[in-house]
Amino acid sequence: MTADPIDSTPYAGSAFADRRPRLLVVDDQPINIQALYQAFSADHQVFMAKSGEQALQMCAQHAPDLVLLDIMMPGMDGHEVCRRLKSNPATADIPVIFVTAHGEAAAEAEGLDVGAVDFITKPIHPRVVRARVRTHLTLKAQADLLRRWVYIDGLTQIHNRRHFDELLLVEWARAARAGTSLSVVMIDVDFFKRFNDHYGHQAGDDCLRQVAAALRSGLRRPGDLLARYGGEEFVCLLPDTTLAGALELATRLGERIGALQLPHAESAAAAHVTVSLGVGCKGKGEGGSAADLVRDADAQLYMAKSRGRNRACGGALKPD
Repeated sequence: MTADPIDSTPYAGSAFADRRPRLLVVDDQPINIQALYQAFSADHQVFMAKSGEQALQMCAQHAPDLVLLDIMMPGMDGHEVCRRLKSNPATADIPVIFVTAHGEAAAEAEGLDVGAVDFITKPIHPRVVRARVRTHLTLKAQADLLRRWVYIDGLTQIHNRRHFDELLLVEWARAARAGTSLSVVMIDVDFFKRFNDHYGHQAGDDCLRQVAAALRSGLRRPGDLLARYGGEEFVCLLPDTTLAGALELATRLGERIGALQLPHAESAAAAHVTVSLGVGCKGKGEGGSAADLVRDADAQLYMAKSRGRNRACGGALKPD
């Protein structure tokens, strides 16, 4: 027997091409949960919750790609669950489909008003539910991809300046609340204009791609960020990292670039491509601002250049 085309869910070319989409089914009636589980378990990861409170906890823990949500539940009803999901930036982009026995137009309108993307009445028809879920998962994958492109540098495929600027403010606020350190490493490819002039801009683009890849492979923690700051300049954002730790990482990153042994006949620092690095650090409990932190890292980068390049320099935050 061949599978019905509408029931196959490869999501080719989407964010789900390499994994099964995660669905959260929320209903206080086990028989309804079982019906939806049977409809989706073959090609989706299905999580289940029997209350609104449990649904919110599951969303925080498992980050589902879509929520199938009953409206009439004891305690927190589906409308309130949806409102809370949409008010939280971490869950606001998760599509919610209401699955309910109430098919009146007023009930549907209220569900859409609180942020749901669709409304399905019980008893469910598996093929119809699957088709609607597929549509909204595809739309979410496309939206996620567009959001990703906004923050990715087209040449190097690492994060861009915009993403760094936004995340810097988030991490600064987090460090201020928690009383933890926050470090920034500014990185500049030494004598890059000479490289471009000598080898050509295509070789220059390839050089930047290789440098970006080497820098990215040198970051070991998921929370560390590498971004292209502009031109031949890169930046690392290192949460909960002291000045000593950031300097150690900067030194290691510089060694990685040197190990590429990319020829640079016009460099006054070495016969191969090298980088200069400047480290700024907000210590535990220190004040200042995010702008001060970047400024100090940039000042340390200038110092590394003035001392001959191909080195890392660092200092603690000195707010105005």
